[in-house]
Amino acid sequence: MSNQVDDYIDRQASPQREICQHLRQLISRTIPGISEEMKWGVPAFDGGRFYLVALKDHVNLGFATKGLSQDEIALFDGGGKTTKHLAIARLEDIDEPRIIGLLKLVASRA
Repeated sequence: MSNQVDDYIDRQASPQREICQHLRQLISRTIPGISEEMKWGVPAFDGGRFYLVALKDHVNLGFATKGLSQDEIALFDGGGKTTKHLAIARLEDIDEPRIIGLLKLVASRA
């Protein structure tokens, strides 16, 4: 785990800090050995295939959409051309089965 990612998460207000911590652990459990680094000023995983952004009132868990079909891309939120996200405002809003499925879907594509 990256000390820079630790620093980013530790600087966040609550509940964003706890949401980031939980999502980071979920990513690591779902994809063992995944790399993490700071990229674009935020925690990024697997070279940027996944990322976390703590915002004023929620956290975005971002996903690269390269290699996904239009039906698969529709499973995410956001209007980006190459990335989509899930917005999470409360720790209780983390839908682990959905997130695990989406992490595995994106990880399976090149």
